[in-house]
This record gives sequence, C-alpha cells and structure tokens, in this order.
Amino acid sequence: MPVNLKGRSLLTLKDFTPTEIRYLLDLSHDLKIKKRAGIKNNLLEGKNVVLLFEKTSTRTRCAFEVACFDEGASVTFLSNSQMGKKESLEDTAKVLGRYYDGIEYRGYKQADVETLAKCSGVPVWNGLTDADHPTQVLADLMTIEEYVNKPLKKVKICFVGDARNNMGNSLLIGAAKMGMTFVGIAPKSLWPSEALVAEMQEVAKQTGATISFSEDTADVKGADVIYTDVWVSMGEHNFAERINLLKPYQVNAALMQATENPDCIFMHCLPSFHDLETEIGKQVHDEFGLTEMEVTDEVFRSSASVVFDEAENRMHTIKAVMVATIGKQ
Repeated sequence: MPVNLKGRSLLTLKDFTPTEIRYLLDLSHDLKIKKRAGIKNNLLEGKNVVLLFEKTSTRTRCAFEVACFDEGASVTFLSNSQMGKKESLEDTAKVLGRYYDGIEYRGYKQADVETLAKCSGVPVWNGLTDADHPTQVLADLMTIEEYVNKPLKKVKICFVGDARNNMGNSLLIGAAKMGMTFVGIAPKSLWPSEALVAEMQEVAKQTGATISFSEDTADVKGADVIYTDVWVSMGEHNFAERINLLKPYQVNAALMQATENPDCIFMHCLPSFHDLETEIGKQVHDEFGLTEMEVTDEVFRSSASVVFDEAENRMHTIKAVMVATIGKQ
C-alpha cells in the first residue's frame, strides 16, 4: 500500500512503521539529489511554519529554515514566546495551530511536544527533547545508507558512551525499527531504561533487529558504525562524574581499530568536544586536564568521520518530513 503521512506529527520514531521510515529515507535521498541539481519543486509553497526553541541550536534551526526556504514555505523563529510563562502550553498550541501549518519544537520535556501535537491541530515535529531526537536519527540512517555498502538490516552500529541519553534512546529505536544490529557500549549505570529496551526488543521480534548492551569496548568488533555523543548533555554540569565514568569509552584510534573493519565509519550528532576550540572544552581542560572528551581529534578529523555529511543530511531529512506531512508530495 502507498504511504501517506499527511497530517502526521513526528514526535518519536516509535510511532512510525519500518515502511513509513523507509518512505521518509527514500524521499530524503530524492530531495537531496534534486537540491544538488538545482531543482526546486516548491513543495511547501503557501505553507507557514513556526520553530519553537527552548534550547539553543545550530543544525536544527538552520536545517528547518533552509528546508522551508528551499521549498517555498515561510518561517517564524520563536524563542521568546509567552509559552509556559504567561500562557499555558495548551493555549499556546491552540493559537499557533490557527496561524501555522506545522510546528517544530526543540526543548526539554517529551510531554511538551506531545501536548503541542494534541492541542494544535497541525503536524508537530520534534527537533529534540530530553528523551528523543527523531529528526537526527533519520539523518543518521540516511548517512549510513550513503557510506555503508550494505542494507540497513545487515549493518552493525555501536553507540559508545552515555547510552541512555536522547541520542542513545533514539538510535536504539531507529535501529530496532529498521532491523539493524545495535550494541550499546557504556557503563551499566548509563544503559537505557529497562522499559524502553523491552519495548524495542518486542519491535525487534518483528523486524529481525538484534539489540544488546555491554560494558566491554571489545564488543565493537565487526561494527560498521561507531557513534558517540557528548558525555554531558545540554544543561547538565556533572563533568567530574561523567569523565570518571566515560573516559574508558572515549572513541579513539585504538577503539576504531578494535572494530577490525577498515571501512567502519565514525558518526556524531554534534557539537563535539574533540579539541580546545570551545569555551566548555577549555574549562574542562583547565579543571580536568583533558584536551579531548568523547572522541579524539584524530578520529574526528579522520577519513572515517562522516560527521559533516551527517550534519548536512539533517536538512534533507527534515525537508522530507515536512514535505511528507504538510507538503504537496
């Protein structure tokens, strides 16, 4: 049956079937080819989109804005609304739903993006919450398809680091949905919740995915993808605790070699603390003596690293989500 995502929100990939995710990925590849060829279809012409931001952003904001401009939509960036201050989330959603055809939300609580979707009456897209980051995972899957010469069902991806953060959760969901081999490699205290793992194990029974967790970095053997994220998420400040826990899980040349796969790629959702060119990087160096954190500069800048292609693909997959849910496609 043909896939129709008109009017759908993207709050988490849990809500989407493998067929629907496949459709979004295929559309993303197609839209990327057309952009490279200079083809503009104005698939969002006449549409108005609002971007609600409670957290700072580089890739998410720019990706949504460029995607809208490419296809003819108008955009409002809103970071100083009355939402949650003088006006309830529900009331804000009902107002914005009268003005806009789609709403992007980047903030803290997953419950907030769910309330926006429930009350606005228009599609809502999750640009990041503390629990989930679905648009990032779509970009990750697209990038894997560009660089790993095998079907997703035959790909082994290892997430190394804080496996219970929003990226650890989201990659687990995406891998389970697409039938991949997923290995979370982290201290046991930083594994995802038992409830989420159990839920994805049930999905895996239908898709053929393999899901496992380990505290041993040797289990990266055979990986096609090594993925990591920052050790301390936005808004947190427990660097001492996380450094002690995660220093053995730094992605370095030795860990990449331990995959025994010369074609293994390195991925990171960015931003990354791979050098001392950031304020936080300098602060951590001054306090803890580290020049690099979750990934070494050597790996980050290596030929195995596809992080900037991955970042570009945020825009192509976000465009596909908007076109599929509110566009002419």
